[in-house]
Order: sequence, then structure tokens, then C-alpha cells
Amino acid sequence: MKKVEAIIKPFKLDDVKEALFEAGVSGITVSEVKGHGRQQGHTELYRGAEYVVDFLPKIKIELVVKDDELEKVLEVIQESARTGKIGDGKIFVIPVEKAIRIRTGEEDEEAI
Repeated sequence: MKKVEAIIKPFKLDDVKEALFEAGVSGITVSEVKGHGRQQGHTELYRGAEYVVDFLPKIKIELVVKDDELEKVLEVIQESARTGKIGDGKIFVIPVEKAIRIRTGEEDEEAI
């Protein structure tokens, strides 16, 4: 099993969510986060004063998938989140040693 964490632009959430569900992903966790990569933020003008916005709003999507579903999920996220502009985000893949469904006690692949 693998945990997939994707950091995407907020306005792409609906596209990514719909694409994942169409691909058969049954559950995801979504968080509003802030950060920056190569974008390094930007400057804005507010009430005549200029200030730097270091951390930009992003969405973090987390899901756990079976090993044989990983490549499909990565492809779906990339295609549905891509705008072609800087700040499209990143995807991280992390090994998962154990998963347990609390309600039933099912473990590992049965739990996801």
C-alpha cells in the first residue's frame, strides 16, 4: 500500500476529486494548507501599503491506495491538476506499513 499526498491549486480540487472518484478511488482526505515552492510568494498592495505574501493557499489531498492502483492514481492526479503554470503542485508517495479500519478491525488492503 502507498499513501499519496498531492498539493494542488485550490480551484483544481473539484476536477481532481471527480477524476479520482471516476478512477475508482473510494476515499480521500482534503486539507486547506499554505506554503510555497519555487513560486516564493508574491507582493500585494493593501490600503496603500505593499506587503509580501510568503505562503500561498493550497489544497492537500491524501489517500491510501493498493500498490497496483498507484500508477493510475498518479496519472489521474497529474492530468486533472495540471494548468501548465508555476505552482501546479507536487505529489509525494509514501509506503504504508499497516492500515486498520477502526469500526470492523479489517486490516491492510481490506481496510482501504
